[in-house]
Amino acid sequence: MRKAFSLTELLVILGVLSILIIVSLPVFNFFKSESLLTNVSEEIISRLRLAQSRTITSEAGSQYGVYFNDTSQPNQYVLFKGSSYSLRDPLSDETFPLPNEIKIYAINLGAGKEVVFEKIDGETINAGSVVLQLTADLSKTRTIYIKNSGQVDLIEAASPGDAARIKDSRHSHFNLGWSIQNATDLKFYFPSAAQTETVSMASYFNAGKTSFDWSGSFTVSGSNQVFRVHTHSLDAFNTSLCIHRDRNNNNNNQEVVVYIRDGGIDKDIAHYLADSQDTLVKGTYATTAERQ
Repeated sequence: MRKAFSLTELLVILGVLSILIIVSLPVFNFFKSESLLTNVSEEIISRLRLAQSRTITSEAGSQYGVYFNDTSQPNQYVLFKGSSYSLRDPLSDETFPLPNEIKIYAINLGAGKEVVFEKIDGETINAGSVVLQLTADLSKTRTIYIKNSGQVDLIEAASPGDAARIKDSRHSHFNLGWSIQNATDLKFYFPSAAQTETVSMASYFNAGKTSFDWSGSFTVSGSNQVFRVHTHSLDAFNTSLCIHRDRNNNNNNQEVVVYIRDGGIDKDIAHYLADSQDTLVKGTYATTAERQ
C-alpha cells in the first residue's frame, strides 16, 4: 500500500501548480482583452446599424447618427437624434462609455467625428473609419469601416500602421500650407475635352469656416466624373485637404487638374493623369500630397 505524500512532495506539487498558473495568466488576459476589443467593436457596429434603421424608418420623423468622443475619459460614443451632433436633441442621447481597457485611436470621418444616415436609402456622406485600440497593447486594434452606401464592416488589423497597405490616388490628402477660408471657387480642368467646371465654394463652408465639404459630378466626353473635396482641418493659417475620386466601373478616367481660386489666382492643387494607375502629380500650391 502506497504511503501518503510527504511534505516535500506536496510542496513540489504546489510549486509546479503555482508556476503553471503564473505562466498561463498573461495568455488568459491576452485572449480576454482581444475578445473584449472585438465585442466592443461589434457593439458599435450594432448601434451604427440601429441609427441607420431608425433613420430609414423615419422614427420620430428624424435622422439619427453616432458621434465618437475621443477626448472624454473614458472615451465614449453617442447615438443621437438629429441631422448632426451639433443640432441634435440632447434629451434623446444614448451614451456608451468604452471600457477603460479600450480607447479610440483614430477617427477618419472627414472633418467631423460623427456618422449621420440619410432617410430612405440609409446612405451617409460621413464615410471613413474609426479605429479602436487596446490601452495595454497598442499593436492590437479593430477598425470599423463606414461606406457611403451605409454599409458598416469590421476590419481586423494587426497594427495601427499602414505601411503595407496598397495606396492609390483616388483618395489623397494634401497639406496646403495656406488657408482656403477666403477662397471663392473650386475649378476642375479636363484637358482632353478642353472643359472647365467651376464650383462656388461659399455655401460649402460651415458657419465658422473651420470646415469645407463639397461633393458632385460632371459629365465629360460622355463619362460621369465624380469627386468629393473636403477638409480634415482648416484654420486661418493652414488647410488639410482631402480629394476623393471615384473610379468604380472605370469611370473618372479623364485627365484633370484641380484648382482652388484664392485672391484672384487659380492655385493648382492636384493633377490626375489619365493612365491606368491614375497617377497623381502634386500641384504647385500644395506643400505635400499623400495617397491613402
